[in-house]
Amino acid sequence: MRHNKKINHLGRKSGHRKALLSNLACSLILHKRITTTVAKAKALKMYVEPLMTKSKEDSTHNRRVVFSYLKNKYAVSELFREVSQKVANRPGGYTRILKVGFRPGDAAEMCIIELVDYNETYTKAPSQDKKAAAKTTRRGRTKKSETAPAAADTVKEVKTEGEE
Repeated sequence: MRHNKKINHLGRKSGHRKALLSNLACSLILHKRITTTVAKAKALKMYVEPLMTKSKEDSTHNRRVVFSYLKNKYAVSELFREVSQKVANRPGGYTRILKVGFRPGDAAEMCIIELVDYNETYTKAPSQDKKAAAKTTRRGRTKKSETAPAAADTVKEVKTEGEE
């Protein structure tokens, strides 16, 4: 049984696995979206999300900790300069895994792993929010407009009777 065995070893020795995840994490940070197998993407998600949480607070200590994982100064500077600004108000869940099918050579299940805040397809634009709000108010007006004239007439009648 695999009780409390959270790490997927990916069929590699520890040094090879650390180098693989470090390279995948650097590629994800620099390119914002990469294509890989589902098993590697799930392992990468567990590897890179704590690093993104550390990048929210830009301190020398956090930069050194992240550099010890990534070993790429360009990826570290990109993470702390640009990515951390986008994920600053997000409480977690910085990556998204989208399955895309199977690899032709060995039928391995492939996926795209991407940074959530960099995909405009899934993020709502402010103009879309206004359109959705406008639709709900229109629905509300049509229902209210059927009852509103009757209520307005009774109010007018009451006022005219009270004045006379």
